[in-house]
Amino acid sequence: MPDSDISFVSSGRPSVDYQFAIMSDGDAPRLSTGSDFDTRSTGSSYSGNRSLDLSTISQESCRLSCSSRNLATDDMEAEMRRLRQELRQTMEMYSSACKEALSAKQQARELHRWRMEEEQRLEAARFSEEAALALVEKEKAKCKAALEAAEAAEKVAQFEAQKRRAAELRAIQDAEERKKAGTSLSQGGADIRYRKYDIEEIESATHDFANNLKIGEGGYGPVYRAHLDHTLVAIMVLRPDAAQGRSQFQQEVEVLCCIRHPNMVLLLGACPEYGCLVYEYMANGSLEDRLFMRGNTPPLSWQLRFRIAAEIATGLLFLHQTKPEPLVHRDLKPGNILLDRNFVSKISDVGLARLVPPSVADSVTQYRMTSTAGTFCYIDPEYQQTGMLGVKSDIYSLGVMLLQIITAKPPMGLTHHVQRAIDQGTFAEMLDPTVPDWPVEEALRFANLALQCAELRRKDRPDLGNVVLPELDRLRTLADDVSPAGSSPLNSQSSQDVFSDLQSGYDSSRSRSSTTSSSYGGRR
Repeated sequence: MPDSDISFVSSGRPSVDYQFAIMSDGDAPRLSTGSDFDTRSTGSSYSGNRSLDLSTISQESCRLSCSSRNLATDDMEAEMRRLRQELRQTMEMYSSACKEALSAKQQARELHRWRMEEEQRLEAARFSEEAALALVEKEKAKCKAALEAAEAAEKVAQFEAQKRRAAELRAIQDAEERKKAGTSLSQGGADIRYRKYDIEEIESATHDFANNLKIGEGGYGPVYRAHLDHTLVAIMVLRPDAAQGRSQFQQEVEVLCCIRHPNMVLLLGACPEYGCLVYEYMANGSLEDRLFMRGNTPPLSWQLRFRIAAEIATGLLFLHQTKPEPLVHRDLKPGNILLDRNFVSKISDVGLARLVPPSVADSVTQYRMTSTAGTFCYIDPEYQQTGMLGVKSDIYSLGVMLLQIITAKPPMGLTHHVQRAIDQGTFAEMLDPTVPDWPVEEALRFANLALQCAELRRKDRPDLGNVVLPELDRLRTLADDVSPAGSSPLNSQSSQDVFSDLQSGYDSSRSRSSTTSSSYGGRR
C-alpha cells in the first residue's frame, strides 16, 4: 500500500499535538483562577505576614505544577512519537503484506495458467498417443490380416493338393470297390443274410420286366410291381450304366439285411448277379406323392400327418442308435418315406447311409467325409460346407420334411417362408389348405419344432431322442385321441378309391423323369 495510506489513516482523528496544546492552554487559566481564589479567600480570612507566606507557597506550588505538567507532556509526546513510529512500521508491514499478497495472487494466476497450458499439452499428447496407438493397432490388424491371408492361401494350396491326392486315391479306391462289389455280387455275398432269387424268378414275376408293371423310374434303375412267393413285392433293377450303383446297391443290401424295424422298409431278398433288390410292396407310394396328391389322390388328414411325422422320427432314431456304430441316412426326404396300405410310414433308400465310428457317435461330434451326398434342399449346410458328418445332419433334413408335412409346399426356402409367416402372424395361411380342420396352435408348435431342427448351425438343433421324438409322440397321441374310431386316415375317400387312384398315379409316374421316380432305392 502507498505511503499516502498512512496520512489517510491518520486523518481520521485529531492530531496528538493539537490535543495536548488544548490541554495545556486550558489548564493554565484554571490553575491561575484557583490561585486567585485561594489568595482572595486567604486575604479575607488572615492578615499581613501570613498572607505573604501563603502567596509564596502558592507560587512554589504553581511552579511545581507547571514542571510536572511539562514532564507529563514530554512523556506523552514521546509516547505518541513511539506510537506513530509503530503505526508507521505497522502500515509499512501491512503495505508490504498487501504487495506480497498481490504478488502471490499474480503468481497463483500464472501457476493456474501454466497448469491449464500443461493440461492442454498433456491432453494433446494423450490424443496424439491414442492416435498413434490406433494407428499401431490398425497396422497390426493389417499385418495380422496379411498373415492370415497368407496362411489361408497356404491352407488353400495344401487343401487343393490334398483334394488332388484324395481324388486320385478315391479313384483308385472306387476302382477297387467296384471290383470287390462285382466279385461280392457274383459270389452272392456269403456273409449277408437275405433271400437270394434267380434272375429267372425275377423275370417271371415281372413278366420279363413288362412296362405295364413298372411303377417308377429310379436314378439307378426302374421299379416293378410283382408277385414272389405269393407276396406282392416291389423289385428295383439296377441299370448297368449307373455310375455308383454297384457300391450303393451293396450298401443297401448290407444295411437292410441286418436291421428290422416297423418304420424301416423291409428288404425281402436280392438277385446279386443282376443287381435286383426285392422290397415289401408299399401300396400308398411315397409321402411326397401323397402330400402333392399325385394321381388325383385325396389329401392326408392332419391326424395322419402327425402320426407319420412321429413314425419317421422313430425310425430315424432307430438308425442313429444302431450298434456298434450309429447309421446316418444322409438322404432323408418325403420321396424316401414310403407308406403301406395302412399308411404306416417306413424309411427307405439307405444306399447313401454311412456308419459313423463309435468314437464320434454322440450328438455333438462329427465325422469327415470326402464328399457330400444327398438332395440339395435337404442337405445339412454344415455337412455341405465342411464334409463333417454327424447324426444331427439327418435332423436338418427331418426339419425341412416336417415343414413339408404340414404345408405341402416345395422345400426351397420353406424354412424362411414359415418363419416369416410366424413372425407376421399369418402362419395359418402357410398350412396345407386342402386340410380344413387344422388345430392351428398344435400345428404352430409342430412348425416351431421343425424350425429348430432346421437350424443352420448343428449345435442349435435339438436332440432327436430327448426333444424331438417326445413332442412328436405327444402330437401323435393328440391325433389318435381326436380321430374317430374306424375312420379312414384320408379325407372323404374310401380305401378302394385310394388304391384305384394310387394305381393310376403309379402308371402315370412312368412318364415322369427320374426326379419324380419311386423311392425304392432310387435317386431324385
